[in-house]
Amino acid sequence: MAISINHVAVYVADLERARRFYETYFAARAGDEYHDPRTGLRTYFLSFDGGVRLELMTRPGLSASAPQPAHGWNHLALSVGSTTAVDELTARLRHDGFEILSGPRTTGDGYYESVAVDPEGNLIEITV
Repeated sequence: MAISINHVAVYVADLERARRFYETYFAARAGDEYHDPRTGLRTYFLSFDGGVRLELMTRPGLSASAPQPAHGWNHLALSVGSTTAVDELTARLRHDGFEILSGPRTTGDGYYESVAVDPEGNLIEITV
């Protein structure tokens, strides 16, 4: 049996703002919005080159999660293909007012990366 991750999902407070962030900075392609009128759930599946998908979800009554660090998922790592692309995207995000927590730098385990915070407060690791 071959196992692969089909997609990763994250709840967000502002679905449209989150969609625009990933489309603008990571060339994500959003599918049609899904809406379940019974529960109020709204989602977008975002597709990236290479087949990776991210599901953005929102619904009425969401509450903020525990502050970082906390148990559970820590970050989403997105590969942009080169050290130059990491540098350029990090500079663009910084210029556009997004918080950069670290880097660009080579980590102790050999990754070239930076870490940015998306509009929802999620950590995005930008890697080669």
